[in-house]
Amino acid sequence: MNYADMYKQKLVSADEAVKVVKSGDWVDYGGFAGQAIVLDRALAKRKDELKDVKIRACTRVQGVPEVVKADTTHEHFTYSNWHFSGGDRKLHDQGLCFYNPILYRDVPSYYREQIDVDVIMFQVSPMDKHGFFNFGLQNSFTKATIEKARYVIVEVNENMPRVLGGKEECIHISKVDYIVEGENPKLPALPESPISETDQKIAELIVSQLEDGSCIQLGIGGMPNAVGKLIAQSDLKDLGVHTEMFVDAYVDMYEAGRVTGAKKHLDKYKMVFTFGLGSQKLYDFVNDNPAVASYPVNYTNRPDNIALNDKVVAINNCVEVDLFSQVCSESSGTRHISGTGGQFDFCEGAYWSKGGKAFLCFTSTFTTKTGELVSRIKPILTPGAIVTATRTVVHYLVTEYGMVNLKGRSTWERAEALISIAHPQFRDELIREAEKINIWRKSNKKDNY
Repeated sequence: MNYADMYKQKLVSADEAVKVVKSGDWVDYGGFAGQAIVLDRALAKRKDELKDVKIRACTRVQGVPEVVKADTTHEHFTYSNWHFSGGDRKLHDQGLCFYNPILYRDVPSYYREQIDVDVIMFQVSPMDKHGFFNFGLQNSFTKATIEKARYVIVEVNENMPRVLGGKEECIHISKVDYIVEGENPKLPALPESPISETDQKIAELIVSQLEDGSCIQLGIGGMPNAVGKLIAQSDLKDLGVHTEMFVDAYVDMYEAGRVTGAKKHLDKYKMVFTFGLGSQKLYDFVNDNPAVASYPVNYTNRPDNIALNDKVVAINNCVEVDLFSQVCSESSGTRHISGTGGQFDFCEGAYWSKGGKAFLCFTSTFTTKTGELVSRIKPILTPGAIVTATRTVVHYLVTEYGMVNLKGRSTWERAEALISIAHPQFRDELIREAEKINIWRKSNKKDNY
């Protein structure tokens, strides 16, 4: 049988495909820009027939899932997520979304060794002449999920780019149970994060630390975006890319001639990533582009893989830091915001890299809705805050007031360094608190900030 005939045999409506879901099943929706849409809608219509269906996704960027709209009681559908988007966070605030804690690099092993999957349904690019559907922008842990699932349903979207591997970036039609032709929606475009004056100051501090041949990992947000723009405008040469998230800044850097990958040892000349989110410019760039390579997250985020390249520079955001240098990047007290993601992975991998540096960046303060100025550097983390990067893994911390390297530093040295990059308004108070918790010496510097 040729692939076209096989395609016709497996092609069904979304309503027909979701009939495989039974009460009590675990259903995976895929991740990021590749999550099920028409299949989600079809499954929601079956609400009254089903009980206790557990649904997992990763960073929903396509609006509220229909299964959540259909059932706010969790009697029929329970929705959970490996890493929150802004929309997931709002659902969590309403009790409509649960968080699955992860170490991102380990998620493929969670699927292969720890958890159950009954059905996976997710978007793919159209089948190629060899019978393969490409995962597009969501390599991550898709293959591992498929290997565990009893049923595999693909939702074809003609707008999904075909992203070359790498490895584990596609599935053959022979491994697919049902094919659903979706409505071909445009992929969700992330709004460009505004770059504040503070972001610009922090970005300038970081870019000053880059060298020709550095291998770059950027997180999401205004500050990493500012770093990317500064790099594009710089005279840096032969930069490499090894990252978890592929964002527009890399396209800017590549098109400006800053990125060649010529100095990389692992995946030389390739820009390596495990998922992509950004603008249509990014989606067009990665489509069938041999300059990029999509890999599963247990490849991109393994610290020993990261460290195979020299001069790895990891640049990520955080929410708050305490005087012991514990970093919270995923919650505001008990309110969950995002997730651990790969921050821990890249802090380790960049430090292990020859000449590597891991930067965790944050504005020194934020302003509440009532106009109160609050320090992000605190004596202790806000009660309930999650430690994303332990004090033992932290390398550089950066605010608009400076940059400090904490590797090998004692508790009193860390307190002194952190207070030196705090907002001046809060430094005396932080010193008093450091004295109370016995991490301040009388000889600590107070006047040289």
